[in-house]
Amino acid sequence: MASHMSTLGDRPATMTLMRKLRNISWMLVVLIAVTAGVGFMMLYSAANGSIDPWVTRQFVRFCIGVALMFFVAFVDIRIWLRLAVPIYALALALLVAVKLMGTVGMGAQRWVDLGIFNLQPSEIMKIALVLGLARYFHAVPPEEIGRLRWLIIPVAMIVAPATLVLLQPDLGTAALLIAGGMMMLFLAGVRLWKFAVVIGGALAAIPFAWAHLRGYQQERILTFLDPERDPLGAGYHILQSKIALGSGGIWGKGFLLGTQNHLNFLPEKQTDFIFTTLAEEFGLLGGLFLLALYAAMLGYGFAIGIRSRSYFARFVGLGVTGTFFLYVFVNVAMVTGLVPVVGVPLPLISYGGTAMVTLLIGFGLLLSVYIHRDVQFPQRPGLEPN
Repeated sequence: MASHMSTLGDRPATMTLMRKLRNISWMLVVLIAVTAGVGFMMLYSAANGSIDPWVTRQFVRFCIGVALMFFVAFVDIRIWLRLAVPIYALALALLVAVKLMGTVGMGAQRWVDLGIFNLQPSEIMKIALVLGLARYFHAVPPEEIGRLRWLIIPVAMIVAPATLVLLQPDLGTAALLIAGGMMMLFLAGVRLWKFAVVIGGALAAIPFAWAHLRGYQQERILTFLDPERDPLGAGYHILQSKIALGSGGIWGKGFLLGTQNHLNFLPEKQTDFIFTTLAEEFGLLGGLFLLALYAAMLGYGFAIGIRSRSYFARFVGLGVTGTFFLYVFVNVAMVTGLVPVVGVPLPLISYGGTAMVTLLIGFGLLLSVYIHRDVQFPQRPGLEPN
């Protein structure tokens, strides 16, 4: 049977399903499953030793996400290259739909009601932005990336969704989209002095930005600087989180024995502050174990991205891994009081539907990069600015 061959010897340009199964990074899959298992345990604990209401739903979402992860992984990376711009455009359209007809919950308009479930497009945009920017920089000659004229389009691709998310309002996710976009610009080779100029401009604009923040957003920042200023109001979340972290000590109080958790002193214990739930029951060692799992996943992700032979796949691999790092870092820093409380979920651990499924789709892209790591396809400079 005839087969089309790639430029790299005997590796077929189109691999069979069995070959893709053999080539997949199974250690990364195991790390994902183990980390999700830790999440199921903590949701069980947060519900006071019950699989309802969170574990059952989260497990179903995880199974759906894993199925999508493998589907995405087995799709040829060159197909994702062709679909990158349409996926970004769809995610941007969904953000516009949120503004026009979104569902309001907890004082924010962040969801689109699809009947069966509520979709949070800002979660989809995390991955769509990586794909869109990877497609753009794949088409730009490497020696041209540092020039200002080539940065107009990617900057607009970052600012547009961040602005729409900010209007929901969701300051935390908007800031993370900007951080993820800047990370992609750095990976593409944009010079550091350009970042210094942007950061300097952002610092100079702080007084103007402060005046336009909503009251609760200003309160979050002031509380971050001094949690004791309103211990029963704005500072309650972070103070209770620190109490739980401290009471866990080195070894923890034991599974299902966390007092801050089970006496309901700890707010949002199944979502934003679930890391604190774990640290109270399993102590410093339990927290370090989870961070070690994350570190191993990040190590695999960066290695996969660097190993890829094509620019697009490399950008996707590093971009997905970098985005994953940002969300781990911000959540852990948030619950330990190192950054303001911004409502960022802990990947694979926090309860949440769109966040879980979107993250696993991102890991599917990372696995696709690994499976097709030796597939080369030329850059196609087709984005010449006018």
